[in-house]
Amino acid sequence: MYSNKKTAAIAVVGLGRFGTSLAKGLCELGKEVLVIDENEEKVKELRAYTEYAFVCDKLTKEALSEAGIQNCEVVVVCIGQRIDVSILVTLHAVSLGVPKVIAKATSSEQGYVLEKIGAEVVYPEHDMAVRLAKRIVNNNIIDYLSLNNEIEISEIKIIDRYIGKSISEASIRKKYKLNIIAIKRKDNIITDISPEYVFKEDDIIVVIGKKDHMQIFEAIQ
Repeated sequence: MYSNKKTAAIAVVGLGRFGTSLAKGLCELGKEVLVIDENEEKVKELRAYTEYAFVCDKLTKEALSEAGIQNCEVVVVCIGQRIDVSILVTLHAVSLGVPKVIAKATSSEQGYVLEKIGAEVVYPEHDMAVRLAKRIVNNNIIDYLSLNNEIEISEIKIIDRYIGKSISEASIRKKYKLNIIAIKRKDNIITDISPEYVFKEDDIIVVIGKKDHMQIFEAIQ
């Protein structure tokens, strides 16, 4: 059982491709991770990453409590296809008093129910598909993140028209109502950005703004 309340541990319930990748990634970032699944082989694989890896034959409230998810700061329910199990496990985590519950959904209907019972919902397949679509359509878009239905963050390779110009001269904020929050140059990330900064070839800008403004800016790239 996980019981160390001094550490902000994260529980991952469900070790499919998404859950396994998430758990490994969190472990590699130095986080203390509790993993739970019904499949013993999947749990064994994660024991190379965390000592808190448990097999639960049935993901009941009692079994989850015995594993110690109520002692975690965050629980991520990575059960997408088995909608009934996904909803029940999410409900159990919420009712056990976990401060933050995140649940994977594969449909808007499933997401609606998960939100109603108190979870923050993610749509990994949909998000990855949108990110890939943007990269296919526009080679200058390196990566993309939607914060909600209105706000986006995009990593965009600087285009020729801006090379040699300062941020002030480019007027991206004035023209497109987007804020530059970081600039990537080779292995360096610049966050203390001056209006006098001059764009160089291969610079990547990280911009944040409303979705419709972002689409206009991306269209000129």
